[in-house]
Amino acid sequence: MTALIGVGLYTPAEAARLLRIPAGKITRWLRGHEVKGKWYDRLWRPQVDLADGKVYLGFRDLMEMRTVNAFMQAGLSAFMVRRAIDEAKNLIDDERPLSTKKFFTDGRSIFLEIVDESGDPKLLDLFERQYAFKRIMEASLKDVEFDGAAPSRWWPMTKAQKILVDPERAFGQPIEAESGVPTAVLAAAAKAEQSSEIAASLWQVSVPSIKRAIKFETELLAAA
Repeated sequence: MTALIGVGLYTPAEAARLLRIPAGKITRWLRGHEVKGKWYDRLWRPQVDLADGKVYLGFRDLMEMRTVNAFMQAGLSAFMVRRAIDEAKNLIDDERPLSTKKFFTDGRSIFLEIVDESGDPKLLDLFERQYAFKRIMEASLKDVEFDGAAPSRWWPMTKAQKILVDPERAFGQPIEAESGVPTAVLAAAAKAEQSSEIAASLWQVSVPSIKRAIKFETELLAAA
């Protein structure tokens, strides 16, 4: 388990709960699948392999999955996304390129941010191999913090609401940021005690921490 510290660990069901993407779709994208006799390889190799035949995700997988889903919701096909991943892997040498800061989409194609010879940032259209000036959507990167080009932490609501997903803490499970305690634990304590105040006392956290955890878990449940 030590090897998972800083990587994060999520089942498809847990990832589905956080990303609001069906677990079956997540599994298909990371395991590969067959449609009408044709086999489609997985989009990329997951960070985590527990050698039990099941699919698991690390934090980078979680962020890549979020971006892939955003691209598809913007109108890009799975075929185009797959091509972009394959092209970008070679160009920027990253197994999960779409979740890096170098990627953006305008809803019609996918662009890889590069720096030209003059030092100005440009966008390389991976499909047409042409440059375009920066005019993109960055919604898929919203509320994500980066360590260099790679995503490192995610505030799944907003930063002000103090719910954090950090692979360095609690194996990447959502935590209430002030206390560092998983939101599921605090919400369950409040439910068991039928009191935010008692739960806060038992866990030695503030009542607002308990209420933030309850709000987050309630919204996840409602979206499931």
